Amino acid sequence: MFTGIIEEVGSVSSIDRKGDFAVLKIKCSKVLESTQIGDSIAVNGVCLTVTSMGTDTFCADISYETIKKSTFADITNGSGVNLERALTLSTRLGGHLVSGHVDAVGTIEKFTRNQSAYILTIRYPDDIDKYLASKGSVCVDGISLTTARCSNGTFEVAVIPHTYEGTSLKGKRQGSKVNLEVDMISRYLEKLLKSLEKTDTLMDNLSGLIGQEDY
Repeated sequence: MFTGIIEEVGSVSSIDRKGDFAVLKIKCSKVLESTQIGDSIAVNGVCLTVTSMGTDTFCADISYETIKKSTFADITNGSGVNLERALTLSTRLGGHLVSGHVDAVGTIEKFTRNQSAYILTIRYPDDIDKYLASKGSVCVDGISLTTARCSNGTFEVAVIPHTYEGTSLKGKRQGSKVNLEVDMISRYLEKLLKSLEKTDTLMDNLSGLIGQEDY
């Protein structure tokens, strides 16, 4: 589990593609503190397992499924990546609960400066529309952000200068791809509502059977 508060921007040292998976090597410093092999680190919002470490790098395996469903399909050497270590029981939850499982890839349609903030408009696939709402939480390349507006297949977020300067958003432009993860609470609510609907249907059917007279 993560919070969506980026600790450091690392850079891709190498990506070794091997058939249906790849090995990603990332140069960094802060997130290596107290990290051991087997620990989880979110890379652009994707939860990866540390498989080996150097003095200023770590490696992680990326499965075909992860490559297919994230921006890792287009990542190159030198790319900046947002990094966050998994939270602990003593971690401040400054963002929102993030699983590190990417739901979709979005596209930046607009990236403008508005006084003291940056306004980002991101287009997203139709299948995650039901999980997004104005004033809700969304994770963009591992960054916890609040949606200011959702309409016509896009949402808008305001990015403060501190977040802009301290994350890989600084290198994004119109047309850039970003990893998106919806608020997990919305998914649990969806499952709960579906379960309640099934229960209501079952009770209605039982009521109908009980109400019938035997002839």
